[in-house]
Parts: sequence; C-alpha cells; structure tokens
Amino acid sequence: MIEAAGISKRYGRSLVVDDVDLELPASGLTAIIGPNGAGKSTLLSMIARLLPMDAGQARVAGLDVAKAPSDELARRLAILRQENVVVSRLTVRDLVGFGRFPHSRGRMSAADREKVEEAIGFLGLHEFAERFLDEMSGGQRQRAFVAMALAQDTDVILLDEPLNNLDIRHAVEIMRLMRRAADERGKTVVVVIHDINFAAAYADRIVAMKNGRIACQGPVREVVTEPIIGEIFGLAVIVREIDGQVTCLFQK
Repeated sequence: MIEAAGISKRYGRSLVVDDVDLELPASGLTAIIGPNGAGKSTLLSMIARLLPMDAGQARVAGLDVAKAPSDELARRLAILRQENVVVSRLTVRDLVGFGRFPHSRGRMSAADREKVEEAIGFLGLHEFAERFLDEMSGGQRQRAFVAMALAQDTDVILLDEPLNNLDIRHAVEIMRLMRRAADERGKTVVVVIHDINFAAAYADRIVAMKNGRIACQGPVREVVTEPIIGEIFGLAVIVREIDGQVTCLFQK
C-alpha cells in the first residue's frame, strides 16, 4: 500500500505539489495523468524519496519514506525514472543485475542470478542478454530498464513516463508487461503517463492531477468521463465505450 498525507513541494514561490493526500491499495496498476506541470513526476519522486518533501508524510509498504533506511526502502520500492543514462559498454544482463544490489550488496548469489534471469525472461530479453545497450533500439533498452526494476523484486514499482519516445508497439508491450506484473506477481505498479487511453486500457485506478493537486481519483470509469477529462485538460472530449473499453476522443 502507498499512503501520502499532506505532501507538498515548492520551488521558490511555485507550489508544485499542493497538500496531496493519496491512498493506493496493495497490488494492481494505478495511472497518474494530468497536463504538463500538474505535479505528477514530482509527486512520484517524493514518494520514492528522490526529492525531499517540504511538508507531509509518505508511507510505502508500511515504511515511512523519509525515515526508513535506504537499503530497506530499496527492498520494498523500485523506481524507473523518466530519463535513464545509457552506458555504452554495459550489457542487458549487467544492467538487470544492478536491480539486485539492495539484496546482494555487490556480491551476487545463485538466488540473485536466478532473479536476474527471471526478469530477463519476463521481459522477453534472453536473445539480447549479452548485447550492449547502445546497440539496441529505444524500445528494447526501455524493456531492459523495466527488467532491472523487476529484478529488484520489490512490492512496489513506480514508473515515471515509461512510454516516452516509444512507438505504439513498444508502448503496448511495456503496458502489457506492467499489467502482468500486477496480475501475476501481485505488484503494486504506479505509472505516470500522458496517454489517457493507455491509462484507461491498462490501469485499475486513475489519479488525475491539475495545478499540483489531485482533481479526481478512482476506478477508470469514474475518472475517464467527458466532464472530468475536459476540465483537467481544458479540452472538449468525447468518451465512448468500444468493445467494453473506455476510450477518450478529442474533438477537432
């Protein structure tokens, strides 16, 4: 479970995240949506302790994020940041192995290596395991970074805009894999995402943000409605159900 109470963050005079309360249940996939500057990535970064909170408190899997020892928090929570540095002479297997560091402290056991291979297999990366990252496409590299997060074997996985710069095929692959991680492995997955229809197709819950606050949150069908999406993004929209799936269309 993820719990946040009164979380706020300022940059100078700008209040980027404004007194946010949030409670997400264990397991399942939650999408955080909203326009640019809504505070989505900042909220995720504070929950992951990548940024300090100016006010409030966050708990992840029972741990107080601000006070928990780093190694203990890293065994409960993994985060895939929006931008990841690609080291050219690093192989996929090397990268995925980094996910085991909170457990192995740099000394890989047979159990650690098994987790690495399991994550590589889950992401369908065995044929690329010995390939260097700079020899791979953007979509393949993104899958490798997701595999690293999975190899960390945490209860909670946070992903900050994991679909950036991906074509539709690779974006669908990533979201299907995150859905499987939630369904088959009981992971609590939280994804910051811009595409409302990807959020509607794969998430159990949606948290919609605007101006640093949560404008609406709940099951997909409660949030993806014409009044709510229109208000959050400032656009006229049409919401339809196609083959049982809620779809948002933007008017010309």
